[in-house]
Formats: sequence, C-alpha cells, structure tokens
Amino acid sequence: MKEFFILEGAYIVIGIFVVMITVFVTTRPFMSKTALKNGLSLVSIMIIVLIASHYYITTKRMKEVREAFLSNKEVLCENRIHTKAAQFVTIKKEYEWELKGNLFLSKNYTRPFHLARCIVK
Repeated sequence: MKEFFILEGAYIVIGIFVVMITVFVTTRPFMSKTALKNGLSLVSIMIIVLIASHYYITTKRMKEVREAFLSNKEVLCENRIHTKAAQFVTIKKEYEWELKGNLFLSKNYTRPFHLARCIVK
C-alpha cells in the first residue's frame, strides 16, 4: 500500500482537486438537483479507473525493468538533473549499479533512480 501512495500520490491529489471542482460546479443554483450525485459518480469512477490503470501499467513496467537488470540487460533511467546533456542514464550491473528495493544505486553516481522512472533498452 505504501508503494501505491508513493507512485500515485500526486495523481490522487490532482483527483481530489478535480472532485472539489466538480462539487463546486454541480452545487451552483443553475444546476439540476441531481447534478451533484451524477457528477460525483461519473468523475469519481473516471478518476479511480485512471489511477488504477496507471498504477497497473507502472508496476508492470517496474517488474520488467527489475527482471531485465537482474538478467544483465541495459536499463535506461530518466536523468532530471542534467536536461541539456544526457537525458537518460544507462544502468547495468557491470557498470557498478545495484538494486536495493525499488532504487538503483551506484557509488559512482550521486543520486538513486526509482524503478518507475526507468525502461528496458
């Protein structure tokens, strides 16, 4: 459950904001009496489906990245520090990278990379 909130926390906050906007709009005097119930139902279902599908896709990709790294294939991770230079960092066991939990760590690199931000090359 902790992993879900780490991966989807920002999207949950955005979803709550969208629900708040829905409540505000559907409670205006010019809206019908059933607008709140219908609006909240539709928006809530859409947000739940979108967040759940994003979580499923992300965890599936994380599993593929983990398996590729363990079988010594190259993995590309997004480098958000230097956007003008290399946009990806190549990660492989022989380049002295290790996997601890969901993070790639190296003594030769200053920051870790989360599996969710990586793809198999």
